[in-house]
Amino acid sequence: MRESSKPTVPAAFSYPGHGSNARIGVAICHGFTGSPLSVMPWALHLAEQGFAVSVPLLPGHGTDWRELARSGWRDWAGAFEAAYLELAGRTDTCYVAGLSMGGAVALRTASRHRVAGVAVVNPGLSFYDRRVRIIGILKYFQQTTLPIVEANPTAATTEDGDYSQTPLAAVHQLKKLFAAARRGLPRVTAPVLVFKSDTDDVVPPSSLELIRRRLGSASLRVVPLPNSGHVATLDNDAPVIFRNSSSFFHEHAQHHVPSETS
Repeated sequence: MRESSKPTVPAAFSYPGHGSNARIGVAICHGFTGSPLSVMPWALHLAEQGFAVSVPLLPGHGTDWRELARSGWRDWAGAFEAAYLELAGRTDTCYVAGLSMGGAVALRTASRHRVAGVAVVNPGLSFYDRRVRIIGILKYFQQTTLPIVEANPTAATTEDGDYSQTPLAAVHQLKKLFAAARRGLPRVTAPVLVFKSDTDDVVPPSSLELIRRRLGSASLRVVPLPNSGHVATLDNDAPVIFRNSSSFFHEHAQHHVPSETS
């Protein structure tokens, strides 16, 4: 009797770097219910430029919503932090980057380690849905909810697993992650580059305002993305992200003094 085939789990991505950029590392974090596929064009572009790149697959992601319900925000943040430390240990200069929830994870990592800089795309630190205020109670009465779907999505789709439902237990963990990232913002002293879509049905404008108000770094640059939705790394403005982030990594690598990563 032939075994039923299992869906392919999106793989983590790692590239050692080459040429003059080989000693510059970039650790990239994907978003909530996503996988490395959502940031893969960005990662591949940086790899082609010679940067050392690491994109871990976070626990509970790339499989299905049931696995996600069994993981927590410390698992997600810890997996990315471990990937960053591994990459920082074999490069002279190391950055953190992320998409959506991955932006929150990257910022939290930057608050705990002396990273060279932070580049984030539509970083999430807050919610549109006010019901999240009672998510800690609501999760006991309702197991799942429908995922957020953009009204007019323009980005390409990826096969990230079965996330046709979103477990409220995981949303509660996401809320805790956002809170931890917000608390750490004053401790982020590295330069920060934020890419923000003009239209984003997933992350509210208040997330960017929180960064503006609380960030400890004196260097914050915001690049608008007028022609993209939330997953801008797969959308029309992706070349803007690729071009500007590469320049950002080059620029600040010249001024970064390597130090302990712990």
